[in-house]
Amino acid sequence: MTAVMANGNWDPALSRLLVSLEEARQVLPSSEEEFGFLSGLLQSKELHALVKVHNKIINNGKDEKFHPTVSNSMQIALDVLDVIAPKATSNEDCKNLFILLQKPHIQGLLCAHDAVAQKDYFPRLPEIPLEVDEDEETIKIVQLVKSSEPLGATIKTDEQTGKIVIARIMHGGAADRSGLIHVGDEVCEVNGINVEGKTPNDVLKILQASEGTITFKLVPADSKSGLRESKVRVRAHFDYTSSTDPYIPCKEAGLDFKKGDILHIVSQDDAYWWQARREGDRNMRAGLIPSRALQERRIIHERTQKEKSGDESKIMILPGCQSPKSPRCASKPKTKKIMYDTAENDDFDREEIATYEEVAKLYPRPGLQRPLVLIGPPGVGRNELKRRLIATDPDKYKTPIPYTSRPPKHGEVNGKDYFFVTREKMEEDIEASKFIEFGEYKGNLYGTSAESVKSLVNAGYVCILNPHYQALKMLRTPQLKPYIIYIKPPTFDILKETRNAAYARSTFDETNSRGFTDEEFHEILHSSERIEFLYSHLFDEVIVNADLSVAFEQLVRVASKVETEPLWVPASWVQ
Repeated sequence: MTAVMANGNWDPALSRLLVSLEEARQVLPSSEEEFGFLSGLLQSKELHALVKVHNKIINNGKDEKFHPTVSNSMQIALDVLDVIAPKATSNEDCKNLFILLQKPHIQGLLCAHDAVAQKDYFPRLPEIPLEVDEDEETIKIVQLVKSSEPLGATIKTDEQTGKIVIARIMHGGAADRSGLIHVGDEVCEVNGINVEGKTPNDVLKILQASEGTITFKLVPADSKSGLRESKVRVRAHFDYTSSTDPYIPCKEAGLDFKKGDILHIVSQDDAYWWQARREGDRNMRAGLIPSRALQERRIIHERTQKEKSGDESKIMILPGCQSPKSPRCASKPKTKKIMYDTAENDDFDREEIATYEEVAKLYPRPGLQRPLVLIGPPGVGRNELKRRLIATDPDKYKTPIPYTSRPPKHGEVNGKDYFFVTREKMEEDIEASKFIEFGEYKGNLYGTSAESVKSLVNAGYVCILNPHYQALKMLRTPQLKPYIIYIKPPTFDILKETRNAAYARSTFDETNSRGFTDEEFHEILHSSERIEFLYSHLFDEVIVNADLSVAFEQLVRVASKVETEPLWVPASWVQ
């Protein structure tokens, strides 16, 4: 910071702010990561340039008031047309000006200029009716201008009184911005039409038929608690289209989103319908989305219906198979050693219902890199992608050394090829949950310890892992904060074409002496479907490995992004 402060051109206000930040460092309720980010931002050249531009604009405008010179520019343009009309046929300049002044864009600009100059702003609201009856209860008259934007309020029939009342105010909508309409207000009239005895649909038809200004006569609710936005952000784990939802209270008020979108949940007051905005969306009006409880009930109902109809079994059938008993699916090819948790339990994972996950921004941590975890079916190319990435910078990218209970082979070095330990020691560590994954092959145990991953991270390396998908349960922790990349196979035809063209050797054959068979390609796709079904809500990135070189370029870009950009992670990781 001293070097920056020495710059004579540095803005004095920024300098004072940096000094104050440094002085208050010990008392601020912030982490070193947050302090470092803010300090770096205040010292950035980009912010310095923005401040200079801001000051230049402010200083230039201090003693000058911008005001229109005339307020009748359109009339002046018409007068000019009258003057140059006789000369337009003989003089080229007059002809061009004559044509220019008649263009609708120019005339529209002049009209807009005059409207601003005369402060002739639309829309003009009519006078509010002053109908007061001392014997009646207090009422309020609210006028809103109808536009293409929804009014931002929903109505319902009160179960006790049968009256039409305001059920919900959408954050950021026209009703919310007015500050005059509140949840619980009783609707008496709409544009002079009495709504007593009418249904919410009747009132909606009145609103739809109205143009311009809409006047509401309301009986204020007893409670007028203001709308307060929450700061909760969530990642959606499903697609939602409000127009196809038969149960949404108001389709026009719905918010559509895609799986993976970050949503700002501004209100959870309603047990079934939350109000939310897409993060970064400039539209300030919130929309309705199903709450977590409602969406979980829907998913459970959908799964129950599939189980009753037998559809669920089809999810795991190999592509191209007619039934689970089809001869093509009856046998599995020989597989190489694949380490996995022998206590694997997909039924447990199936019970997890992914709807929304609360998230927060995690900023890059100098000297403490996030592990990159490559998940995917055997044979999709994870090992080759990992090998290529490590080869780009072996001093930066590291992969943990596995443990084994087998004796070393000729030329193998303990601590370099494997950590060679006794079977008793490995079984003891497995029992103590010290391995993120383990398995047995030809009577010998193999595994990757959690401590070996932590040691690489603590040493400042970018740890690269390509574990069995069951290992995600142990890897996805606040301590490691991994970035999970799913390596996905392309369609069967492309998978077969690209692997055969590259003379890829089958990973299902220990000798790697032959290419993949069609059955093995189907097995890759089948495994991919299963992994996505169980774990897609945990993926931070998806890379389709149709072309190895293209997939590798994507992986390099992702690795760079994880190191340099703030990214959304589970909220518990940054608390």
